[in-house]
Amino acid sequence: MERTIVINDLTIDVARRQAMLGDTPLELTPKEFDLLTFLARNRGLVFRREQLLEKVWGYDHAGYTRTVDVHIRWLRKKIEMDPGRPKRLITIRSIGYKLEG
Repeated sequence: MERTIVINDLTIDVARRQAMLGDTPLELTPKEFDLLTFLARNRGLVFRREQLLEKVWGYDHAGYTRTVDVHIRWLRKKIEMDPGRPKRLITIRSIGYKLEG
C-alpha cells in the first residue's frame, strides 16, 4: 500500500499517521485518521454507513451508523473550507459518503 496519499492540498502520510491540509497539520483522532485514509484510498467510491462501520471500525452492527455521521461531521470541520457545503467529503443522499479530489 502507498505510504503517502496526496489529494490536491490534502496529504496523508499513512506510515506516520499524519495528515496535512496545505502546510497545516491536521489534529485527527485515531478513528478520524482511519476513516480519512480509507476514503482517500478509495477516492470517488461511495460507501454506505454500514460498509464504513465494517471497514473502518471493524464491526457490522447497523445500530451504530450514527457514529459514522458524527465522525464525518468532525472530519468536515477539519478538511473543508465550508463544512456546511462540503467539496471533498460528499454525502450521497440516502446512500452514504465519498471523498472527492
